Amino acid sequence: MSLRRFVRGQPSWSAIETVVRAVVERYDRSPAHVRFLEADNWLSTPVVIDDALFVKVISQQNTLVHALFTTGRNLGAVSSGTAGFFESFQSPAEMARHELEATREMRALGLNTPEPIEAFDVDGYGVVVFEYLPEFRSLDALDPETESWVAEGLFASLRTLHDGGLAHGDLRAENVLLLDDALYFIDATSVDSDAQEGIQSYDLACALAALEPVLGPRAAVAAAEASYSMGELLSAADFLHFVQLRPDHDFAAAGLRSEIEHRATAE
Repeated sequence: MSLRRFVRGQPSWSAIETVVRAVVERYDRSPAHVRFLEADNWLSTPVVIDDALFVKVISQQNTLVHALFTTGRNLGAVSSGTAGFFESFQSPAEMARHELEATREMRALGLNTPEPIEAFDVDGYGVVVFEYLPEFRSLDALDPETESWVAEGLFASLRTLHDGGLAHGDLRAENVLLLDDALYFIDATSVDSDAQEGIQSYDLACALAALEPVLGPRAAVAAAEASYSMGELLSAADFLHFVQLRPDHDFAAAGLRSEIEHRATAE
């Protein structure tokens, strides 16, 4: 087994077959068409069944890698002057249940998400099942000339999430999907509910970081101002250097901070 596959925690073919068979029987979809998604995912193995069910298979190794990521993120949060607010999971089943419940909570606030169906355990693997969204695009594929609504829609949705007392915790381009004229959230992580102010600032910084490469700092900050106060944007700016350390964000942190500070001075 390669080191890359070991770290990713990809199950063996026999284990995947066992999980797929359990899902197919559970939802009476036999015979079924099964395919793997081409995804750079370190925390699960994604499978699509009959272009109707999106299934995540979570291994024990995925849980350990998530714990490693969580430790690194908490250290980064400390470097931003706040206590760490990310939480890890004890088992693949717990990780699957959290994603299902987080998705249900977002939908209860009126946000768009894939329909959460069920989470369960198969031979020590966590399994979470959602509806499959066909022909979606990630946030970084938006056309800024014809889809300017997306930026303000993202911050409006994030505001709804935060006003509902929730947070995403892993907001990046790959976790915001575009389908037709709607924006969907996926893959919320576990955060400490007692650290809402810090995690909300972090969420906002991540949203700015996801949009800056597509729209530039001026348009990204302007879109955020429609839903967030300047004080909230300044708090988010304190997390930009932390977000920049993440390998899944590539953006101009200095440009965003400069734009926020410029607008704050002009007020």
